[in-house]
Amino acid sequence: MTSLNVLTVHNCGLNGNLPTQGWCELQKLQELDLSNNNFEGTLPSCLANLKSLRVLDISYNHFNGNIAQSQLSSLTSLEYLSLSNNQLLNPITLSSWTPASQLKVFSMSKCSFNGLNKIPPKFLQFQYHLLEIDLSHNNLTGMFPTWLLKNNPKLEVLSLRNNSFVGPFQMPYHFHPSITSIDISDNDLTGPIPTNFGLIFPNLENLNLSRNEFQGSIPTSFENLVSLKALDLSNNCLSGTILEHFSMSWTSLTYLKLSYNNYSGQIFPSNFNLTKLQFLLLDNNKFSGKIPSSFSSNDFLSIDFSNNALFGMLPRWMGNMSNLGEILLAKNQLEGPIPMELCKLVGITFLDLSENNLSGSIPSCFNSSSIKHVHLNKNRLSGPITSAFRNSSSLVTLNLRDNYLTGNIPDWIGSLSSLSILLLKANHLEGRIPVQLCLLHNLSMLDLSYNEFSGPIPHCLSNISFMATNHISDFGGISIFKNNFKKKSPFAYLETKLANIRDEELGNFYSFQLVDAKQEVEFTTKGRTYSYQGDILNYMSGIDLSCNRLAGEIPSELGSISNIHALNLSHNNLIGSIPTTFSNLKKIESLDLSYNNLGGRIPPQLIELTTLEVFKVAHNNLSGPTPDRKAQFGTFDENSYEGNPLLCGPPLHKECTEPTMLAADYGGEEGDSFIDMDVFYITFTVAYITVLGIISLLCINPYWRQVWLRFIEVCIDICYGFVVRINFNIHALNLSHNNLIGSIPTTFSNLKKIESLDLSYNNLGGRIPPQLIELTTLEVFKVAHNNLSGPTPERKAQFGTFDENSYEGNPLLCGAPLHKECTEPTMLAADYGGEEGDSFIDMDVFYITFTVAYITVLGIISLLCINPYWRQVWLRFIEVCIDICYGFVADLVVRCGELVNFRIA
Repeated sequence: MTSLNVLTVHNCGLNGNLPTQGWCELQKLQELDLSNNNFEGTLPSCLANLKSLRVLDISYNHFNGNIAQSQLSSLTSLEYLSLSNNQLLNPITLSSWTPASQLKVFSMSKCSFNGLNKIPPKFLQFQYHLLEIDLSHNNLTGMFPTWLLKNNPKLEVLSLRNNSFVGPFQMPYHFHPSITSIDISDNDLTGPIPTNFGLIFPNLENLNLSRNEFQGSIPTSFENLVSLKALDLSNNCLSGTILEHFSMSWTSLTYLKLSYNNYSGQIFPSNFNLTKLQFLLLDNNKFSGKIPSSFSSNDFLSIDFSNNALFGMLPRWMGNMSNLGEILLAKNQLEGPIPMELCKLVGITFLDLSENNLSGSIPSCFNSSSIKHVHLNKNRLSGPITSAFRNSSSLVTLNLRDNYLTGNIPDWIGSLSSLSILLLKANHLEGRIPVQLCLLHNLSMLDLSYNEFSGPIPHCLSNISFMATNHISDFGGISIFKNNFKKKSPFAYLETKLANIRDEELGNFYSFQLVDAKQEVEFTTKGRTYSYQGDILNYMSGIDLSCNRLAGEIPSELGSISNIHALNLSHNNLIGSIPTTFSNLKKIESLDLSYNNLGGRIPPQLIELTTLEVFKVAHNNLSGPTPDRKAQFGTFDENSYEGNPLLCGPPLHKECTEPTMLAADYGGEEGDSFIDMDVFYITFTVAYITVLGIISLLCINPYWRQVWLRFIEVCIDICYGFVVRINFNIHALNLSHNNLIGSIPTTFSNLKKIESLDLSYNNLGGRIPPQLIELTTLEVFKVAHNNLSGPTPERKAQFGTFDENSYEGNPLLCGAPLHKECTEPTMLAADYGGEEGDSFIDMDVFYITFTVAYITVLGIISLLCINPYWRQVWLRFIEVCIDICYGFVADLVVRCGELVNFRIA
């Protein structure tokens, strides 16, 4: 081993401390590579005796200690030194450390300078032969270190990425023809890009100035960068247009990213010549116009034009780009159908056409097996979800919300085994929720709200764990980038054997992101709609079935979905009680069951939900006490419980009394309704005999039948008159286009100030009261399209001004201004007198309907007497009816009070 020249254990998974013995004997060792392992502790002191050592790479380990004490400064032959990603760099001690040789490559990335001294190491000021410098991902501050460029005229690669340098980007005065790569992204540099930039660095191949605060436009000297392959100017404050001569000069450009700036105008001029361009990322600017047809000659791998002002139709030529992997055109003004040609993109992984004006149906041929994320939300797409995406087995996200889709969720949805996010909100989908959804075991977000789904909630939804996953935000395209823009191995700067060993394996590539747009979806929870983007999607899970027509009980099995964060079942027709199993939803943050028909108690076990932030059960039929004011339930106000008349306890202003508690605890066969059963039987018997006697009397005696009909008519008149007497000061009354029956109340003649009376388009019958001619202020009178009969009012006073339009659509009306004279049969039809003509009805129908009603009433009474369960249901129904009546009366009193004070000038 004493003759060993090269020792590499790169990426071998080794750990622990380096052996302290044996190093002193390796006097001929020239190259030592310990990188990408888990070594820890301090460096052996014997390393200082390796006088022939030229290459030392200890990067990506866990070495610690004081580098000044490691005696590395005695390595007089050292040319390559990589200390990146360790903990042995103390900025204070490093400032006093100076190597004994002139380095060619120095890498000190990801060392997190958090001490008092946050400036670049001072020894670099005395290095003059550096070819590559990597000080990225530290916390270095101060002005841009222009002296690194001045001192090293042969420098080829400069990486100061992700530091905190401030001020303008100061340029050296002399040319740097050797430099090929500059990365100063993620700093706080300001001002314009120097105008002579392209003159100082004429041979640049890779330039990354992103995530700074540069202003102004791209300098015209950039046209000298004829070797440029990758350019990233994103996330700055740059503006202007893309000049024509740039597209003529950058003929080698493969990657261009100008995202998150203020560029405007056309994307590129018509004589576009960047034929090698594969990645074009122009999102979040102010570009306008149509997508240029000159792009059709390119073979793009990824395009991102989202969040601009582009208009026109989607280009069909995109379907001819066989290698196109990502299309992001969201948040523009594109219109028309989705081209069928896109079906030819078999390798596409990400498609985002959301928030445009696209119309038509989703092409059924769209079945790429490699696609992962589809966003077509917030367009005007219509029609059913046919066979599109049927064979997309890799699909992770399907976002079709806010469109006009119709029909059912197709049964093949269960074959999308990788699906994690399914958003179909705000469409016109209908039918039952298919049980095939239960086969989507990777599902984490399900939103079917604001549709027309009916039927029960599938019990099998509990088969889905709604577990957090780490592949939702995976963009799926960065792997394409590894085979492009390969970076020169640092070992290639030296004539070393490691250069041959590591160059093929390393495969490094420059720090250019493929696409900056992240997976983003909207989901409603905690009463608000949130936008979830990037890695947070890996932790969010929820079900939203609100605003549909779902019925039946809430499956108790849903309580086993312990990983879910949000559950919204509001605004449906659900019945039954709240499952006690919901206390197992240990990660739930938002639970909304409001606006249903749920009954019974709120399970007291729910106070165990310590993560719950929003709880809504308002507007149901719940009863009994609210949960104890403990833990999270101590934070919920009365809005969480309102609209449940039988609920009591804080935060409601209704105390829990003994009858209220009994109403909630209806247990036992005879105690289910907390009533005296003797009274129940007696009252039902009396009601039964009374109803039977009235029905028999009305069936047998026509006189009493006529009296009954007159009584009903008088009751209707009294009800109308009650409203009218209260509103005697009213100037206008419009009851048109309803389903009102009965006759027009004669008390309407008391509306002395009425100017407009519209009763048209109802089912009113009988005569028009002749007393209405006393309404001298009446200017508009409409009773058209009813079932009125008899003569129209006399043509006196105001009624002499009304034409036939006021009366049309009443076949039995006669007299002026109608063209139908009043004959004797017509008058008899209005004055329904006589034994059998009292109501001009078919007596056979009368007897049949009364017989059916009699049998029905008898059956209901018998069922209620025999079965305590249905008796309980009946009593609940009566209770709800009483509540509704009370609500109607209360609302009527309020409205009448308002109308009494109503005045029209």
